[in-house]
This record gives sequence, C-alpha cells and structure tokens, in this order.
Amino acid sequence: MARCAGENLPPATRRSRAEKIRPNNKTGVPGVFPLLSTNGKMLGWLARTYIAHDQILRALFVTDGQGGAARSMAIREREWQLDQMSGLAKVHPAEEAIRNAPARPTAALLPKRSPSEIVRKNNRSGIPGVTFKAPRREHPGYWMAITYTAGKGSVSKAFSVAKHGHDKARTLAVAERQRQLKQKNREDIAA
Repeated sequence: MARCAGENLPPATRRSRAEKIRPNNKTGVPGVFPLLSTNGKMLGWLARTYIAHDQILRALFVTDGQGGAARSMAIREREWQLDQMSGLAKVHPAEEAIRNAPARPTAALLPKRSPSEIVRKNNRSGIPGVTFKAPRREHPGYWMAITYTAGKGSVSKAFSVAKHGHDKARTLAVAERQRQLKQKNREDIAA
C-alpha cells in the first residue's frame, strides 16, 4: 500500500519550532532581542518565549554595569524558558485530516486523464470529444466525434442532423468517439 509522505513524519515539537532563527533576527539567537531606546541606545537584552496562546515568558536584562553579561544572561534565560515548553506544534486542520486518513492502495489511483477525456464547459453532449456544431443559424447542424492524439493530430467524423435526425446523429457520434478511443488505445499500446 502507498503511504502518505507526511505520515511517517510527526509534527515538529513546539520547542524545535521556537528554536528556529527567523529571517528578521539579527542576534543569531532565537527569542533573544536587544532592547533599544528611541535614540538607538542599548538598554538591555530581552528573552521572550510564547509558551501558550495566552502565556508569554519575558525577562529583561539591563546592560548598565553588566556589559556583555546581560546578553549571556538573556540567552540562559531563553534556554530556561524553552525548557518550560512541551508538546507538538499545531498543524493545519487539513494536515491532521491527511495524517488520519486511511492509506490508499496504489491500484486505487486513477491514471492521469488526457485533455481529450475532460468534459469542457461548452460541451453540450456531456461526453468528452462529442460536440454539436451549427455553422449558420439556419443550418440544422451536425454532431461531431473528435479525438486528438499527441504527435499525430486529430481524427474526426461528423453526423448530419438533416440526414440522421438530432438524436440518431448524437448516438452515432458517441459510438464513433468510442471507436476512435479504442483505436487510439491500441496504437498507444503498440507504440
């Protein structure tokens, strides 16, 4: 049986996600930020961790008199804050549904359909490759079966409504389309 790619990978832990360095982080330590005054003077180092939706741990270490020690203390505080964190990161609800879905066997997957097998929105017959054409308003029209083969072009056959009647012409076009597809499949297998 085929397995979903994400099925073997559990969601990331909340801690591992919190330890990722964000693109706007200029300190090189996730969760540790310099605190600057409005004129750009260094006031201290801030360690901040989101423990839960409504719980944020914060600790400020002022630099006056401590120099580089404030940064080191903020980094140690951040480690302590991360130790308070547990559990897995939230996953998107769709991912949860995919993880819990039963595995589908490979044989159940349908083969890719060619564009000629898709019913277009302007198709009045409901059958791909069978369409009704009327070149002029007063013309009774005709039903056409058309099948395209990559590299070989298309094969088509028209059935006049004036000659066969509307329903009979449509039935003939559907039968012709099925014959064309069988021929195409035989040629694909032979190639």
